[in-house]
Amino acid sequence: MTRLFRPLSITVKSYVRFYSNQLAMQSRVFKYARRFEGLPKITDFELKTEELKALEENEILCEGRFWSVDPYMRVYVERHPLGITMIGGQVAKVIESKHPKYPLNSWIFAYFGWSTHNIINPDKAPEEAQFRSLPELGTLSPSLALGNLGMPGNTAYFGLLELCHPKPDETVVVSGAAGAVGSAVGQIAKIKGCRVVGIAGGPEKCSWLTKEMGFDAAIDYKSQDVRKALKETAPKGVDCYFDNVGGEISSAVIRHMNLHGRIAVCGAISSYNDDVKNWPKVPHLQPEFVFKQLKMEGFIVTRWLHRWMEGILQIKQWMKEGKIKSPETFTDGFENLPQALIEMLQGKNVGKAIVRAKI
Repeated sequence: MTRLFRPLSITVKSYVRFYSNQLAMQSRVFKYARRFEGLPKITDFELKTEELKALEENEILCEGRFWSVDPYMRVYVERHPLGITMIGGQVAKVIESKHPKYPLNSWIFAYFGWSTHNIINPDKAPEEAQFRSLPELGTLSPSLALGNLGMPGNTAYFGLLELCHPKPDETVVVSGAAGAVGSAVGQIAKIKGCRVVGIAGGPEKCSWLTKEMGFDAAIDYKSQDVRKALKETAPKGVDCYFDNVGGEISSAVIRHMNLHGRIAVCGAISSYNDDVKNWPKVPHLQPEFVFKQLKMEGFIVTRWLHRWMEGILQIKQWMKEGKIKSPETFTDGFENLPQALIEMLQGKNVGKAIVRAKI
């Protein structure tokens, strides 16, 4: 009986392996199906299944475990044609490999978009994929590669330090302060010895910024007059402004800036869901720039791709020293990516908004 049973056992195991591989050769993907009108809707995306080819030499099969939802997606995707896989970064695990440098269970980051499985040859990865292995994380979650140990963290690091050049005892104001980038900017500014004022929506977020993130003060733009509140929270004026939102909030901050103030423009989320025809009229700010000799510069963080790991490793060290916290708001289930994007654009997250796979 034993001899008869062993071949059957091997056959069953082989079938299970074959069946598992067949499943892995399919990928679920969200397609950008309809142009956004105002806030994105669930129906603007279409969930499909795509077949993947068998692995060739030096290729790896990556299974998505964490997906990022970020404000930039709202505007960037509209530059693309309908029908593409929705854009975005993800942290994935290597579940099959024919590449000697990427063994099973290793972790990678790439801009694969909203997809569950992808095949790639790391040696031939296009530059726009920003394919890379995750640094050694120890007990830290791989999801952090989508937040403080990834694009948002480096956006805060390089945007603040390279463009604003904060000095000890200066006042730094951050709009969108409760988000992934804003919360990191405020903490880095504190490390540099600055007074930090965050602007966010709602008393809960403002309380969180001061009690959990270490900001010196916070302004609730939903219930407070930002211009009046700045006189109280930044009595010496504003030296550095990290702008994530644009609009009336930014106009109020700029009017309160000091001589030789510096402004880093990271985003304009306050108008992302507005039709161009409904964009707010811009106040007359040129005199502020002339007489206060202000400097304002917009940026995209890929400017510093050649120094990418510098920011990651420095922030990782600050985290190890307890100087930076990395809050994350999770949504479970790949199928909930559209809803997570919508809720992030509505400001329902604190810190980094992430969708994680149900494993």
